Amino acid sequence: MFTGIVEELGVVRAISRGARSAKIEINAKTVVEDVKLGDSIAVNGVCLTVVRYDGSSFTADVMAETLDRTALSELQPGHRVNLERAVRVGDRLGGHIVSGHIDAVGVIRGQERVDIAVVTEIAAPPELLRYVIPKGSIAIDGISLTVVDVFEAAFTVSLIPHTAGMTTLGLKKPGHKVNLEADVIGKYVERLLTGRIPSAAATGKGSRLTREFLLENGY
Repeated sequence: MFTGIVEELGVVRAISRGARSAKIEINAKTVVEDVKLGDSIAVNGVCLTVVRYDGSSFTADVMAETLDRTALSELQPGHRVNLERAVRVGDRLGGHIVSGHIDAVGVIRGQERVDIAVVTEIAAPPELLRYVIPKGSIAIDGISLTVVDVFEAAFTVSLIPHTAGMTTLGLKKPGHKVNLEADVIGKYVERLLTGRIPSAAATGKGSRLTREFLLENGY
């Protein structure tokens, strides 16, 4: 588990691509200080397992499904990435609960400076947007951010100078892809509320979690 508070920016040293997988080596300092084989490190929000390390870098395997479902497939040597070690019991939860399992890939659609902040609009698919609410939390490339507004096919977040300077979002422009992970609490709530009725996949219909359903069940 992670918190969405980026510890440092790493730099991709090398990527070895296989037919359906890859091995990625990343230059880092902070996250390798106490690393062990098998440890989890979030790379742009994706939970990866350390298979090799030294005092200045670590290596992780990236499976086919991860490449297919995330923006890690876009990485090249020299690219910067957000890094965070798994949270320890007793650590402060400065962001929100982040699993490191990406729900969707979004695309930066626009950026607008408002006072000292940069309001960033990100296009996202409807299956993710159903869990996104104004003032709720979302992880973008592993960064815990607060949602400003939600639209039919996109949402906005506001980047303060510190976040822009300490993460890759300060480097990205419209058209760039980002990894998105919705707040896990919303997913569990939906599953609990709809667990007694047939799934959308089984019925071939859309979600049964409607206003009428909630009213009928005392919500």
